[in-house]
Amino acid sequence: MSEPGSTPELLPLPDGATPGASGAPLLEVKNLRTHFNTPRGVLRAVDGVSLSVARGEILGIVGESGSGKSVLAQSILRVVPSAQRGLLEGSVRFGDVDLMQLDEEDMRRVRGARIAMVTQNPSTALNPVFRVGSQLLETLRFHPDRGRGGADARARMLALLAEAQLPAPQRTARSYPFQMSGGMKQRIALAMALMTEPELLIADEPTTALDVTIQAQILELIRNVRRDHGTSVILITHDLGVVARLCDTVAVMYAGRVVEYNRTADLFAHPRHPYTQGLLASNPVFGRRQDHLAAMPGQPPDLLSLPAGCAFAPRCMQAQPSCHQLDPPEVSIDPPFRHRCPVQAARLPVRPATP
Repeated sequence: MSEPGSTPELLPLPDGATPGASGAPLLEVKNLRTHFNTPRGVLRAVDGVSLSVARGEILGIVGESGSGKSVLAQSILRVVPSAQRGLLEGSVRFGDVDLMQLDEEDMRRVRGARIAMVTQNPSTALNPVFRVGSQLLETLRFHPDRGRGGADARARMLALLAEAQLPAPQRTARSYPFQMSGGMKQRIALAMALMTEPELLIADEPTTALDVTIQAQILELIRNVRRDHGTSVILITHDLGVVARLCDTVAVMYAGRVVEYNRTADLFAHPRHPYTQGLLASNPVFGRRQDHLAAMPGQPPDLLSLPAGCAFAPRCMQAQPSCHQLDPPEVSIDPPFRHRCPVQAARLPVRPATP
């Protein structure tokens, strides 16, 4: 993977699009909050997140388990459990529509059609008692405005299975999910997500349960989805090596907040927030012998009892007394990019991001 001071190699965005450019983004999230009521109190799973995704961009969202990454994705799609939800507010603009203002019927027309999602466990998206082909075709029956049925739909299904590098697409379409390996099921889930030609694909830890070779194939497939279809992607992962190879921009989450948001090359070359610095330092560097990896002290905080001030301060080796008392404000890097560490902002020169 890339290391601080190096620049990861990235694919250019389609049609000259630029992350963070002044043009209207495909997705723009502003001050999104998702809180849950629990017997112990209010859990702030997502607490004031703002970010955007350009057309054709791949945004990586990283952070330790429990940082709010998956809940953020579920909140964008409005699929968080309403029974436990105490608050879901903010703005999620997709194109010219605020998803938070849609009724459930209109939201269903967006969910799975214009915005598709692939989860860590593809078995949850596939019904074991129906053939693979019928499940892919079902997506167009549910969203008839996203494509034609009959022979056209079947041709598209077979083309996507082939594009997903599944052997013998005809045979795969006749097979049942339980006859497929984990890597094959993940490819099928990606093909299913693409049946409706979505503008945005959310991939939540799509490679975590797979071996290294299959992981590389799935990541290459996601890269090709952006290149061949112009699809924007939100990739949720804990693997910074994946982010370096695949993503144009990165949002680092901690305790329900985005603590650093920047272009990938700039974040790896000049990480601003101590948490980002710790994540980078704790990852092995390919080609370098390392007897020991750096480790951040402590554990992520309990979201039901967050400390005063900066949530990362109890683990931060650079924390000042004020960090334990004051809520850290956002510090601009190069709009819309920013971080949440005024202490680092005072120490580090903020240079313009690489164009």
